[in-house]
Amino acid sequence: MQIETTRITLLVTQTLERIGIMYAVGGSFASSLHGVMRSTLDVDIVADMRLEHIPPLVAALSQEFYADDEMMKDAIERHSSFNLIHYETAFKVDIFIRKTRPFDQMQLERRRMSVIVTDPEQSVYVVSPEDIILAKLEWYRSGGEVSDRQWRDILGVLKTRAGGLDLDYLLQWAGELKVADLWERALKELG
Repeated sequence: MQIETTRITLLVTQTLERIGIMYAVGGSFASSLHGVMRSTLDVDIVADMRLEHIPPLVAALSQEFYADDEMMKDAIERHSSFNLIHYETAFKVDIFIRKTRPFDQMQLERRRMSVIVTDPEQSVYVVSPEDIILAKLEWYRSGGEVSDRQWRDILGVLKTRAGGLDLDYLLQWAGELKVADLWERALKELG
């Protein structure tokens, strides 16, 4: 399934790029790229989509994906999310419309190009390691702090990127996002 996940992610991200939609792959796909690899049932993408992007996106993807233009319109207006479902595999791509919070703006500003296929080399924009840690801390908190998967993703990125993370940035935003206690707990668990 990893090959299919990568292929489907590239189909969507290359389309977003052609249309001129700024995006960054997040979620477990990003935490796997920055940390410890694990399988995922979907791909999460943060996108700065506007209403005028809907017709070209639907036209470009409708042969291979279920893409509901009304769902997209509603998501853009509410700064929420919509999904694309790949017909052949039923694999889901969740598109999260960028919210207006400063942190959500930073995720797209700080995104990084990451190679996800080597032959031939193909890349996608991915949320930075710091921002995926912060986003996963928020998801962990909002999910009642019970998801072992989310917590392992956080620790995996911390371990893998140790020494290369912007700790000042993490501390600042952990406070802003009201997850500073979880950030401290993660650091303590790593010793």
